[in-house]
Amino acid sequence: MAGNPGSHFGKELRQERLAHGWGLEELAKVSGISIGHLSRIENGKRPPTEQVAMACDNAFPERRGWFLRFYHELQRWAETPSWFKPFGEHEMSTATIRSWSPNVVDGLLQTEDYARAQIGLFPNVSKDRVDDRVANRMSRQQRVLYRETPPKAHFLVDITALQRMPERFRTAQLCHLLEAIALPNITIQVVPVCWHSGMSGGLILTDSAAYAESVCGGQVYGSGDEMVSALASRFDSIRTEAMRASESSTLIREMLAHERLAKVNLLKRQRRRLR
Repeated sequence: MAGNPGSHFGKELRQERLAHGWGLEELAKVSGISIGHLSRIENGKRPPTEQVAMACDNAFPERRGWFLRFYHELQRWAETPSWFKPFGEHEMSTATIRSWSPNVVDGLLQTEDYARAQIGLFPNVSKDRVDDRVANRMSRQQRVLYRETPPKAHFLVDITALQRMPERFRTAQLCHLLEAIALPNITIQVVPVCWHSGMSGGLILTDSAAYAESVCGGQVYGSGDEMVSALASRFDSIRTEAMRASESSTLIREMLAHERLAKVNLLKRQRRRLR
């Protein structure tokens, strides 16, 4: 189970136990779970059950239901692409995250409607699977960007992703980006139309790993791999072409104002036709 969110549950459980100064025996008494079972869960050798998650929440009420929420998120894990799964735990434990996504808004910044439309473009994907993948993406946002101690996140957003998104959810997506910009841990810079090193694919960098994406899949690289530093250099190269954060915010606000004005003018024209 190493390298996926299942082992993260065990790590969080062990960290909470040690923070209370408990051994496995004390936790077993409080939770009602056997010492051996707790040990296997903490070591990532046994996945948690709903009953275990509820027992952990009862043992650690200060976590405000985190264990059960995370257990439910794990149930959607099957809809995470196989090539991305090893990256999940890196995202959940990192203190920084840097991301570039060509042509589309980054998955961590998408509204639910945007995510549904973008995932729905994949051929031969049923509505139920689209629903599961959208739910998984929304859960990923919560556990990465909105956890109790969120990472410092730096997003490079392709301007064509803002210009090409369908009109039906453009206003909501632009508003969502501005809400993200207002958070102290999130920086967004828009990359204008230009010739740069990120046109061939997206990338994500954490403290301990890197993920590179292509049309057909992706690849995860560990901290000892030279590709991590190469992708970090590529991110920095793209960033040199980006607008400043303040300019990016202004641009998104202007695009939002334009969208709202266009809708007002459309309503006025429709009312004239009805007269």
